[in-house]
Amino acid sequence: MWWIYALLAALFAALTTIFAKVGLKNINSDLATAIRTVVILIMVWGIAFFRGETRNMQAVSKNDLLFLVLSGLAAGASWLFYFQALQIGRASQVAPVDKLSLALVIILSILFLGEPLTWKVAIGALLIIGGTIVLIL
Repeated sequence: MWWIYALLAALFAALTTIFAKVGLKNINSDLATAIRTVVILIMVWGIAFFRGETRNMQAVSKNDLLFLVLSGLAAGASWLFYFQALQIGRASQVAPVDKLSLALVIILSILFLGEPLTWKVAIGALLIIGGTIVLIL
């Protein structure tokens, strides 16, 4: 089931790029990111309230909260840089370079999470890196 969610995430990430590129025509990328973030905030908190998941807030440990805050800061920085790149670059080039994050996740998950490096994972990462280089050049 995880792969269905991952495919949906990829679909909506692609739509995010297309919609953002169109929406960035007459607006500063930082303001565009701020507007987008408010929409996400309302949508996700609405879902959490609707599903009753906010009742579990006290169960969030300080360690979990720390890493979720760090993840949020990293996501915010990623969005700011992504929208800036998207505003001045072509979507068909910006998005693939952004997806180098996939190869970086593989490397970081091996180093910090102890996940195994298989031949399949290594070849996939190398193909992602190679494909990105081709698109940049």
